[in-house]
Amino acid sequence: MTDPTQPASPHDADGAPASEEPEIEEPAPRIVAFDIGEVLIDETRVWAVWAELLGISPLSFAAVLGAAIAQGSDHREVFPHVAPNVDPQELEEEHERRYGGFQDQDLYADVRTCLEELTDLGFSVVLAGNQPSRRTAQLLALDLPHDRVATSEELGVEKPDEAFFGALVELAEATDPAEILYVGDRVDNDVAPAAAFGMRTCWLRRGPWGQLQDLPDGLEPDLCLEGLGELSQLLSDWRDG
Repeated sequence: MTDPTQPASPHDADGAPASEEPEIEEPAPRIVAFDIGEVLIDETRVWAVWAELLGISPLSFAAVLGAAIAQGSDHREVFPHVAPNVDPQELEEEHERRYGGFQDQDLYADVRTCLEELTDLGFSVVLAGNQPSRRTAQLLALDLPHDRVATSEELGVEKPDEAFFGALVELAEATDPAEILYVGDRVDNDVAPAAAFGMRTCWLRRGPWGQLQDLPDGLEPDLCLEGLGELSQLLSDWRDG
């Protein structure tokens, strides 16, 4: 198990994710806010349905998506490459019909247990990420332990805009951004802007962005994990230490 009292280094000498977590002297956050895509929800089905709609293989779609991420581009840049004569906005309704929204099968296996453990330990749990408003009802239907939930469409602003994190502070009823640990897979949308706003951060290295992005010089998340299995224990140790 990783130890939050050890020296910070999100990567070892070979560039792999480090197994030790930073030495943390600040008070532990009392609120844990989770991004949604690739943190709670495995988005494999999302991209597979897009590939089906566009008439290409899931592998080809994934390859172009990976290239876009590696180049620092938005996922929307995939569509002009794989289907230059198609407007994806015209296919969104059909995509949603085939996708069917968030389902229990889309939850990462460690999510429910992690949220239950955090709730039992007395942490406040917030679910908030860049999603359309219809996803809120789908999240609620999954019956995940939480105290607050909101999408970017409901908040009226998307990450990485600092206004998103300001709205999150209000949603979580925090008096200081440092009371919140934001858990996200993306450096550009999650870790960097949350840290800049004064939140504690946990970089969850899974999914396309978590695997392909790197930390810029000078940015060190408070925690760097490859799954949520250890998060509740790490936060408990941080709070009690």
